[in-house]
Amino acid sequence: METLKTGADVLFILLGAVMVLAMHSGFAFLEVGTVRKKNQVNALVKIISDFAVSTIAYFFVGYGVAYGTNFLVGADVLIGKTGNAFAASGYDLVKFFFLATFAAAIPAIVSGGIAERAKFTTQLMATAILVGLVYPLFEGMVWGTRFGFQELMKGWFGAAFHDFAGSVVVHAVGGWIGLGAVLMLGTRLGRYRKDGRLVAFPPSNIPFLALGAWILSVGWFGFNVMSAQVIADISGLVAMNSLMAMVGGILTSLVVGRNDPGFIHNGALAGLVAVCAGSDVMHPIGALVTGGIAGALFVWLFNLCQIKWKIDDVLGVWALHGMCGFLGGVACGVFGQEALGGLGGVSFGGQIAGTVIGAAFGLAGGLAVYGGLKAAFGIRLSDEEEFAGADLSIHQIGAYPEDATTVHDDGLAMSVHSANKRKAG
Repeated sequence: METLKTGADVLFILLGAVMVLAMHSGFAFLEVGTVRKKNQVNALVKIISDFAVSTIAYFFVGYGVAYGTNFLVGADVLIGKTGNAFAASGYDLVKFFFLATFAAAIPAIVSGGIAERAKFTTQLMATAILVGLVYPLFEGMVWGTRFGFQELMKGWFGAAFHDFAGSVVVHAVGGWIGLGAVLMLGTRLGRYRKDGRLVAFPPSNIPFLALGAWILSVGWFGFNVMSAQVIADISGLVAMNSLMAMVGGILTSLVVGRNDPGFIHNGALAGLVAVCAGSDVMHPIGALVTGGIAGALFVWLFNLCQIKWKIDDVLGVWALHGMCGFLGGVACGVFGQEALGGLGGVSFGGQIAGTVIGAAFGLAGGLAVYGGLKAAFGIRLSDEEEFAGADLSIHQIGAYPEDATTVHDDGLAMSVHSANKRKAG
C-alpha cells in the first residue's frame, strides 16, 4: 500500500512538472506575439536556452542553496534503494523537476521585460547567477528553513509567511528582478520622441500573444494545484480559486483596458499571478476580487510605466509579475482571514512584511546582477544590431526568412543581414 501511495505521489508531481514545463512555451509565444517581427526568433531561443541553463544551475547549485541537499550521490541512493537521503521511487527527483520549472520561470519573466535590446550571452550569464544563487536564497527562506526566516515571522506576527504557489517567491521576485534589469538596460531605440512622447510599437502577432496566454493559463492549474506536492494534500479549493481569479482578471482588464486584446489576455495572467499565494486559504469570492483587482492594476501600471515614467518594460513584467505578485502576497493576508470566508492561519502584518522583503530582495538582486554584468561585459546590443533586430544580429535568421533573403553567387539563400556582413568583409 505504501508503495502505491509513493508511486501515486511521484506521478502526481511529475504531471505538475510537465504542466509547468509546458508553461514555458506560453512564455515564449507571449513574447513572440508582443515583440516586433525582427525579434521573434530571439524570443523563442531565449526562453528555451534560459530553461536549459536554469536547469543546470539549479541542479548543481540552486537546489542546494535553497534546501541544503544535492544530487552528487549514487543512483541507488537517488531512488531510495540504499540510504535515506531521498524518498523511495525517486520522489525527490521529480520534486526537483517540479521546483526547477518554477526556478526557470525567473529568467522567463525577465526575458519579456528586456526584449529587443539585450545581449544573448550576458543574459545566459544572468540566468545562471539568478537561478543558481539569487532566487534560491529567497526560495529557501520561504519554502525551506534558510536563516530561520519563517520562525522569525511566526515569532513576530503569530503565523509564518504564507505563499502557497509563489505569488511572491516566484512572481514578485521575478518581476522586481526584471525591473532592475530594465533600468540597467534603458529604453529601446526610438521608443520615445525628443519631446518625451511615446512611440507606439504594436504587438507583431496577436494570435501568438493569445496562444501564449492560453498555454500559461492552462498550465497554471498545474502550477497552483500541484504545489500541494503530494496527492493526499490536493485541494479542489485551489483549482476553484485559480479559475475565479483568472476570470476576474479578464473581466476587469476588458473594461479598464478598453477591449485591448493585449491587456485582456495578460489580465488573465494577472489574476493567476495574484491568487498563487492564497489559493489554498481564500474563499472563491475573495479569489475573484483578488483577480479583478490584479487585472485592473496591471493595465494601470503598464500605462503608467510606459507613458509617465518612461520605463520601457516591453511585456510589462514588473506590472504583471512584480506588482500583481505583490498584491497576491498582501491579499492572502486579507482574504485568507476567517472573517472574510477564508481558512485562517495567516497574518496580515506577516504577509505585508514578507511581501515587502521579497520585492526588495528581487529589486536588489536584479540591480546587482545586471549592474555587474553591464560593468563587466555590457548587456545591450549595439545600436546597429538593435536596429537590424535581434533575430538577424544574434541568430542570423528571421522568423520569416522568405521576407528577407537574397541569393548570392553559389545559388544559396542567405539573409540580407548576413549578405551585407559578407560584402562588408
